[in-house]
Amino acid sequence: MRRILVENARQKRRLKHGGEFARADPDPDEIAAPEPSDDILAVDEALARLAEVEPDAAKLVDLRYFAGLSIPQAADVLGVAPRSADRLWAYARAWLRREIRR
Repeated sequence: MRRILVENARQKRRLKHGGEFARADPDPDEIAAPEPSDDILAVDEALARLAEVEPDAAKLVDLRYFAGLSIPQAADVLGVAPRSADRLWAYARAWLRREIRR
């Protein structure tokens, strides 16, 4: 899911796909879902940096954010205790917040 969202956001920036044109706002009644934003790209870049520093934390973020797993489910996939996954989740969130704000 992460790769799909990131590639969609990148594709919309490309000149070949009209990246130099300003988009016109559609009628709010016709909108089915919000447009992806540059935030997705920022999260992707920050996750790549996190994977270099702490690969387990990056995998946990992927499982929680993109796969929608709960802490116990993600802990089971990673093979760690739920409490350890909870601590790792807190660390990853703080790390990502700091990186994205830069």
